[in-house]
Amino acid sequence: MADAPIYIHAGAHRTGTSSFQMCLHENWRALDQEGWTSAYPGRDGNPSGELALRLPSGYRVDPAAAAAKATLGLDAYRDGRPVVLSEENIPGRMFHFLQGQFYPFAEMRCTALRAAWSGPIAHVLLVVRPYDQLFESAYRKRAEDNEMSDFRDASEHYMNMDRGWPELVQLMQEILQPDALTVVPYEVRGTNLDLLRRLVPGLSTDALIEPQGKVNQSATDAALDALQVRYRRGETLSRKEWQAVIREHSAAKQKTGFASFGEEEKAELSARYASDLKQIEWMTNVSFA
Repeated sequence: MADAPIYIHAGAHRTGTSSFQMCLHENWRALDQEGWTSAYPGRDGNPSGELALRLPSGYRVDPAAAAAKATLGLDAYRDGRPVVLSEENIPGRMFHFLQGQFYPFAEMRCTALRAAWSGPIAHVLLVVRPYDQLFESAYRKRAEDNEMSDFRDASEHYMNMDRGWPELVQLMQEILQPDALTVVPYEVRGTNLDLLRRLVPGLSTDALIEPQGKVNQSATDAALDALQVRYRRGETLSRKEWQAVIREHSAAKQKTGFASFGEEEKAELSARYASDLKQIEWMTNVSFA
């Protein structure tokens, strides 16, 4: 018997995915009562997230083995009911931005996911963010628990990224073959419930609630500067320890220029983003919010 329809929120990174997944946590009982299965990981302290979707990364991957691993990760959600799934790592990791690669393994990851689910992919929703904001935020996020070279050393790769949002949207459409694919610019994302309504059209959200408080709170420049000093001294910090440093410096809002493009770079990236949104807007069978 084929799997039930699945509705996939595919991130992207740094677009409020953790907050959306916390929204699914806050409302999973209500969704369950309405006949829905919810699937999301337990990152960033989500207490009920159990999704462990293993998708391939690398150049020497056996497609059959990759599909088998992805299938195993989805087995817990094959209960005959439609599924709402949220996972920002479907296209891959942000680490590759530092190498000038925009989700280089997205094709094989989407291929494994498509093979792992026998039912229809009813909807794929992707939130996209302006490139300057995305790359700055990705660099800052990695700097929380890794020693980093100077942002200027990485900016050349960011400015010469090999591809962007249109290519990712196109491959998702071609490989996942969803009944519908929606692209939402980050600047009009709205609330988590707004996003859920977009993902599952017709879903009644009257009884659902927004999560309270911030999830995955961004570190200030002061916190990141302090962390980098310690990493460069050779210290290894546990997650609890580096999060404590972030909390300690949370009130220091002043910018130190930790990760910031110059004005000309921002203008160039903004122009590329605007052009890419236009390309997506004209794509066949892609809804553009």
